[in-house]
Amino acid sequence: MNPLKNIRAQGVLLALIIAYAQSCFSQSQPNIIIVYADDVGYGDLGCYGADAIDTPNIDSLADNGIRFTSVYSTASTCTPSRYSLLTGEYPFRNQDATILPGNAPLIIDPAKPTIPTILKTVGYKTGLVGKWHLGLGTNDKVLDWNKEIKPGPKQLGFDYSFHMAATGDRVPTVYIENGYVVNLDSSDPIQVSYQEKIGNEPTGISHPHLLKNQADEQHSKTIVDGTSRIGYMTGGQQARWTDETLPDTFLRKAIDFIKSSKDEPFFLFYATHENHVPRIPHPRFRGSTCLGVRGDAVVQMDWGIGKILETLESLGIRDNTLILFSSDNGPVLFDGYYDGALERNKDHKAAGPWRGGKYSAWEGGTRMPFIASWPSGIEAGISDAIISQVDLMASLAALTGAQIPEGRAMDSQNQIDAITGKTNQGRAHVVQQGVGIHSIRVGDWKYFPEGFVTDRTTIGKHHRGKITRPGALFYLPEDPRESNNLAARYPKKVEELSALLRKELVADEN
Repeated sequence: MNPLKNIRAQGVLLALIIAYAQSCFSQSQPNIIIVYADDVGYGDLGCYGADAIDTPNIDSLADNGIRFTSVYSTASTCTPSRYSLLTGEYPFRNQDATILPGNAPLIIDPAKPTIPTILKTVGYKTGLVGKWHLGLGTNDKVLDWNKEIKPGPKQLGFDYSFHMAATGDRVPTVYIENGYVVNLDSSDPIQVSYQEKIGNEPTGISHPHLLKNQADEQHSKTIVDGTSRIGYMTGGQQARWTDETLPDTFLRKAIDFIKSSKDEPFFLFYATHENHVPRIPHPRFRGSTCLGVRGDAVVQMDWGIGKILETLESLGIRDNTLILFSSDNGPVLFDGYYDGALERNKDHKAAGPWRGGKYSAWEGGTRMPFIASWPSGIEAGISDAIISQVDLMASLAALTGAQIPEGRAMDSQNQIDAITGKTNQGRAHVVQQGVGIHSIRVGDWKYFPEGFVTDRTTIGKHHRGKITRPGALFYLPEDPRESNNLAARYPKKVEELSALLRKELVADEN
């Protein structure tokens, strides 16, 4: 045999082996972007049946990926859901995982693993852009907003962060980048209080004529950019954001992070503020829907997702980027501001076919839109697999080869095969948390214990219904509205689900 030919053959074989290995490595470590919307319901997107809101970019993700019908946030409010997604544990395991004020201390122990910390161990660059609402600083002293703000995202594993402290309707209304308030003038220090008025700035109660939108009493404290907020703030005038440009600012920072990370695997937690109150979309999106500002905000979010997709395509990294789109909790029409969302909603079903919405443990409170798109790793389809957002930590660890420390994130189940479409089988059961009550779905059955559950929210009122003993049992395939209580007919099923829910709620994670 010709030695030269043999060497060439060996060279070709080696090249093929290297190419195959690189391909396998690339497939196991895709770029990962979680787009986490705010108060966007199951029925707010075109691909989930909305005809009053155009969402072509999200619909494109669904057309070219997997659209899920049974994915749940762990809670029907924002802070608990975000806590679970990042830590892999149900929010009821942490008594502080409730809706937080804007000056609350960090509720995630930096010693606990999070999605960014475990991904960093396998070479990922990690970034956070957008809404935070998990607290900042420690509970042993008042946070000084004029110095480095820590602990925060950096101590939880994010290499880069650009975010708000809590939500748009809570002070302080400033951007925080890598632990420091952006554009802060040291001669105009920031002070924040949720207990008593500080400074002499106008409030929604004292100066209602300065407001773009009137608000209820809770949202009528310090006015920033023509909108009154929850809580009092003084100082930081140069650092305060403008509501209409806030989404563009977050989008620009997200794109900058992607561009700076294109040569290495990256994880981006892109937490949009749409369509949480105050809903003040940029003028170019005003009038995009017949629903008013609530619908317009969703269109604005969809446009931003389109820009991210364009960026990924231009960089040549879209094929190996896993995008997971979801929302933190169900929809709400009136949530403190008289912005016309309730009056203009008409026949739009923001929660889709499900009952309830934000604040409730009905399906509409926690059954979320969820789309997984990864051109080189996922084939298009629709899945009914039951998955919880708490499963993302274990699933992404399995996908990338990261290890979760033993005894941590015990509520998180590895559902990566379901997320990538290799199976239509998900978890056996999922716990749902509303305000003041929990429910549980087991297969096609749903159970509520005795208690009060929020049904809907209107101006100035949370409408609550009482569930009496032995609880409420529903068969979801035939009763998506959870209106036909079968508890009396199936006492053994009630006993089974009640025992399982009690077991989940008392389980302790260390």
